[in-house]
Amino acid sequence: MQEIKAKIEAATSLDEIEKIRLELFGKKGVITELFAQLKSVSAEQKKEFAKEANQKRDIFSELIGAKKSALEAIAQKEAMKKEAIDVTLFNENVASGALHPVMETMDKIIDYFVSQNFSVESGPLIEDDFHNFEALNLPKYHPARDMQDTFYLNSGELLRTHTSGVQIRTMEKFKTPPVRMIAPGAVFRRDMDLTHTPMFHQVEGLVVEKGANVSFANLKYILEDFLHYMFGDVKVRFRPSFFPFTEPSTEVDISCIFCGGSGCRVCKQTGWLEVLGSGVVDPNVFKAVKWSDVSGYAFGLGVERFAMLLHRIPDLRSLFEGDIRLLEQFK
Repeated sequence: MQEIKAKIEAATSLDEIEKIRLELFGKKGVITELFAQLKSVSAEQKKEFAKEANQKRDIFSELIGAKKSALEAIAQKEAMKKEAIDVTLFNENVASGALHPVMETMDKIIDYFVSQNFSVESGPLIEDDFHNFEALNLPKYHPARDMQDTFYLNSGELLRTHTSGVQIRTMEKFKTPPVRMIAPGAVFRRDMDLTHTPMFHQVEGLVVEKGANVSFANLKYILEDFLHYMFGDVKVRFRPSFFPFTEPSTEVDISCIFCGGSGCRVCKQTGWLEVLGSGVVDPNVFKAVKWSDVSGYAFGLGVERFAMLLHRIPDLRSLFEGDIRLLEQFK
């Protein structure tokens, strides 16, 4: 009996303890054979013999059970050690996210103007006719409205075609100059091709001060500095144009960042890329908000246009398709 106890205590694996259990309780095990001998024991000795057999069975069952539990605990601990994961280790396979190129470009634009002491203003996506057109010198009969055809609601309101309405709302809110603000956000028009989508993003700016302190020269300086910030060492030119809400109005071009101004397919062999529109605010806009004896300039740009140029994306629609192959390039 002492020999078996020692054997149980010396066991170092579950296989060993199982082998000992079979030696004791298997079909031909020691304890099994002990109970089999009860048939041949005399009636006088049977009671005592059975008592001893039961005691041995209980003792060995308890010893084997305790040893088995101890070995299982050790085995589990070893398995946990092998399977343990150090969550602090760097995993090169973990995918990292990044800002969408449009949002990244918008943030860069906003950062510049905030550094120049412009406030960031916002307004509703659903506008009324006054703020979207009338107050911007675009009466109902004006043909320029056709270029900004948009989505109308049954109430007569519309999805805004530009963020210029925020300029009007900001002047109404401040009630008096000075105003120095930009209005970033989504706008909507009924366009869909390589360079247009029904929804896109704009950043428009407005500077207004009392008297005649704001001139085209101020506008020219801020836009040249901004475009050098965005595109580096490029040439900037101002072309006369027409916008109902500015007079004089100008389109702003930069020398082609693809060919350096020598002429290529992207710039249509002109050496120039159109990037934004601007001008001195038309007096009729100030009349709409009941401001007088003021001067100011305004400008507006398409964020997707800037993103396409900065990242050399050929099709504007790619920015809205959610193709992971495109987005992974900006991680």
